Amino acid sequence: MKLIFLYGLPATGKLTVAQELAAITGFKLFHNHLAVDLLLPVFEFGSAPFVELREEIWLSVFDRASREHLPGLIFTFAPEATVRPTFIAQMLETVSRAAGEVLFIELVCPIPELKRRMEGPSRQRFAKLTSVSLFEQLLANGTFDSPRMPSPRLSIDTSLHSPAEAASQIAQTLQLPLPD
Repeated sequence: MKLIFLYGLPATGKLTVAQELAAITGFKLFHNHLAVDLLLPVFEFGSAPFVELREEIWLSVFDRASREHLPGLIFTFAPEATVRPTFIAQMLETVSRAAGEVLFIELVCPIPELKRRMEGPSRQRFAKLTSVSLFEQLLANGTFDSPRMPSPRLSIDTSLHSPAEAASQIAQTLQLPLPD
């Protein structure tokens, strides 16, 4: 299985690009807010049970998808301080155990554009960060500096490319099979 691991700051367009990539590749999409939104009604964001269960869910899905030999899975991820430093290594180990491969793709965007996007209606559907002032505070506090991410195969500035163009670039760069 190829795990396409899209990461970047909030509002870089990870979910939108992932949806486009899923549409052109046929790969399944497991975005991080599926686990986050499942847990938020029960546990406070960043609490020990929230962090532990969120990572257990992510890793369980990666493990099962790898063992089921899915051709590909797309995952979206925003590095931030509540993710344990061991998560990336655990994820790599989980996928490689079943002969899978993790392909890191970084999405970037200028901060002024991120702030403009932050309060957009598309971010309301899931419990995404929508407050510019909170984003500024988190950014200033270094919240998004951890965990340290491996070097990406590709970095795309989503302010310069449409989601469809970004997805096409990813598919081409990773030489992903496209359905007929």
